Amino acid sequence: MHSESPQRLPRPPSFDRPVHCILGLPFDAISLPQAVARVRQAVQTRTPLFISTPNLNFLIGSQADAAFRQSVIESDLSLTDGMPIIWLSKLLGTPITERVAGSTLFEVLRSGPAAAGVPPIKVFFFGGPDGVAAIAAQHINAGPHPQGGGMRCVGYTSPGFGSIADMSTPAIIDQVNAAQADFVVVALGAAKGQAWIQHNRAQLHAPVISHLGAVVNFVAGTVSRAPPWAQRFGLEWAWRIKEEPTLWRRYWRDGLGLLALVFLQALPLAWRLRALAPTQAALQAAVVSVAVAGQGDGVVLEMAGAWTAANLPRLLAALQAHATCWQPLTIDCSHTTYADSSVVGALSQLYGYRTRLGLPMACRAPVFLPARSMLEGAAPFR
Repeated sequence: MHSESPQRLPRPPSFDRPVHCILGLPFDAISLPQAVARVRQAVQTRTPLFISTPNLNFLIGSQADAAFRQSVIESDLSLTDGMPIIWLSKLLGTPITERVAGSTLFEVLRSGPAAAGVPPIKVFFFGGPDGVAAIAAQHINAGPHPQGGGMRCVGYTSPGFGSIADMSTPAIIDQVNAAQADFVVVALGAAKGQAWIQHNRAQLHAPVISHLGAVVNFVAGTVSRAPPWAQRFGLEWAWRIKEEPTLWRRYWRDGLGLLALVFLQALPLAWRLRALAPTQAALQAAVVSVAVAGQGDGVVLEMAGAWTAANLPRLLAALQAHATCWQPLTIDCSHTTYADSSVVGALSQLYGYRTRLGLPMACRAPVFLPARSMLEGAAPFR
């Protein structure tokens, strides 16, 4: 992987992102208007923003693909792009209540208008079926927002079906950067698209980048998006199969995977979270302490007691203080009796940041914990 250039080094996490972990993946508790605002702010300030849009396919695939899961953990914004995620969130009692689809985010940004005097967002399409990106570019540039708001396409390329390395040559990266885009939209298939972004994000000049696989087809009109009622009731998969019959195999596998997740992980976890919910006294008694381990073993941050969003600020202060610790960092949860989705989400943010910088981090998980399946699904808790 390319090394980070000085101007592209990730900023230490501020932990002000409302991130919650659902079965191993982090999700931002964010609304569509808030997501739109984040993108526009990133474009205006040229702040790097890698957006992941995990849906059921992401959740299923990440159970066995550590690199796929890691790409979501290391993203700057993780949107809930799928109603099954919302259903799982309700079952587990996490505050992820609104679906924010990547396709919807793109359409809102495209339609504008933005603030007065703000130029259109410049988009570059990377990938998609041959010829489709060119049609999408024509449709975008024929739009009614030439002076402000909206979007215009400044370039596109179809890299073919080679390896990540084949799609990451200096000539290809130079082509993308020469377009001076604000937003690079990748369409290579979820796992491959995330991998390409991870491989090249340090070299790309566009502040915003995301894998939005179906967007190029929707914009070009080669595939129509499901109507709002189908999206609202979680039936978008049926519409997609109607539009692209070859997708039925993927949705069949994902459906079986969802059943397995619900019965083997989500339902047992939901029961434990409710049955063993900590008292206010237990939350007040929770402590976090720091110790220097043996020679060469680095720093150990021990979490004792019960941790939820109610007492999370005390933990975040310690995580913030050790985000850039150059020594190996171990999070010791051996004496943790409870951890909710916000706690695991915060630890995932820390892990994502440290792994991008090559700083070691590990976690000692207890033998039994109400949120253990969340912890086991998150990379630092293996």
